[in-house]
Amino acid sequence: MSFRNTVTIIASPRPRVGKTMLARLVTDFHIHEGRAAAAFDLNTGETALARFAPEHAAPADIADVKGQMALFDRLVADDDVAKIVDVGHEKFEEFFTQAVRIGLAEEARHRDIAPSILFIATPDRSSIEAYRRLRSLMPLATLTPAYNELLGPPQHRDSYPVLGHREPLRFPALAPALRKYIERPPFSFADEQLANDRSIPLDGHIELQRWLRKTYGQLRELENQIDVDRVTSHIGAN
Repeated sequence: MSFRNTVTIIASPRPRVGKTMLARLVTDFHIHEGRAAAAFDLNTGETALARFAPEHAAPADIADVKGQMALFDRLVADDDVAKIVDVGHEKFEEFFTQAVRIGLAEEARHRDIAPSILFIATPDRSSIEAYRRLRSLMPLATLTPAYNELLGPPQHRDSYPVLGHREPLRFPALAPALRKYIERPPFSFADEQLANDRSIPLDGHIELQRWLRKTYGQLRELENQIDVDRVTSHIGAN
């Protein structure tokens, strides 16, 4: 028994912690898996995600009711498209305030859409408290801490608990020599010709593919666990 599709929200109240990189990876993971994907960029002024993935991502604005309705209606649309939201740190409070107010997670589940939050875990108190609030305010969304190894080894894991036997997501750091190839938009990890298009050396291409397999493997495991959680909750409700 699987969810028909997903809404994945990548968020942190902190700037420059790897939200957009993770949003890019999740978007391209769905494309790699043969699914349609639509990503929404809530980064004030930068719209980095939209620049990296112009065919699949677009800026979104929730400054007024019209913009809020346009985004949230699309997130729960019955269109068999995986949705990804890159919530910039400046929009963190506003986005989740509105998501709780309208019951985004509840509506998504009602429509057989899996709501998931990937929260970039950092050791600062403001992030730890924000994570705890989200656990309380959005219990129907799968909340998973994501550790960006580029920021160093995971810290304060006890401050970012996960339910059941699920594991946090750890997306590995990419070698600095390879980052220059992937940080020039547009760029898609799902593009089979990326090595030729960016003149990536063979050994670098092999390393990049190994890095992607490791990350994609964790995303597949997360999807499997979301399905297990759903079955468990369904049995418990009956």
